[in-house]
Amino acid sequence: MNIIWNPREIENRSMEIIESYLDGYEFGPVEKQIVKRVIHTTGDPDIVKYLRFHPRAIEAGLSALEGGAHVFTDVNMLKSGINAARLESCGGQVLCLISEPATIANSKAWEITRAAAAMRQFGPRLNGAIVAIGNAPTALFEVLDLVEQGICRPALVVGTPVGFVGAAESKEMLVGQDLIPYISLLGTRGGSPIAVSIVNALLYSEGA
Repeated sequence: MNIIWNPREIENRSMEIIESYLDGYEFGPVEKQIVKRVIHTTGDPDIVKYLRFHPRAIEAGLSALEGGAHVFTDVNMLKSGINAARLESCGGQVLCLISEPATIANSKAWEITRAAAAMRQFGPRLNGAIVAIGNAPTALFEVLDLVEQGICRPALVVGTPVGFVGAAESKEMLVGQDLIPYISLLGTRGGSPIAVSIVNALLYSEGA
């Protein structure tokens, strides 16, 4: 077995292999980088069939980043994976409230999950921002409700919550609306690493 030890060579070779799985698909340059990073993260070439891009997603996401937009996340795992230094160089920060005492108290008072309570607390601060939800369907439901109420209008929602209760349904609601641009992954699959790979792909693109 010819083992490759160099990390950069491993990544480059991986991307070459992934490229071969994209024959027949039509993606813009940044969309393609996102797709490749999601496949690289999951090790699943078949996942490309379930990725969904709003027509304005890339333009809206890059414009928001260039303008110094913050990234709001549902969980700390997602927050920790985003390249904070790269985001800060654009003028933005990664923010998450799920572990804050006020969020814990409000989730009990409102009888909702902490992830949903955190999004409700952010409220109008989500205007023009990027919202990345990789774990909790309830957080995505809450954001969509805030949008419907006219409380906020994010520049882009990256919605990839995972699981068998509410995940598929929340993402169907996301891709079924046209008020806000989105990048999503249909079905029960998802997770914070996928959301991280999408946000970082936007940050690493030449437009950011």
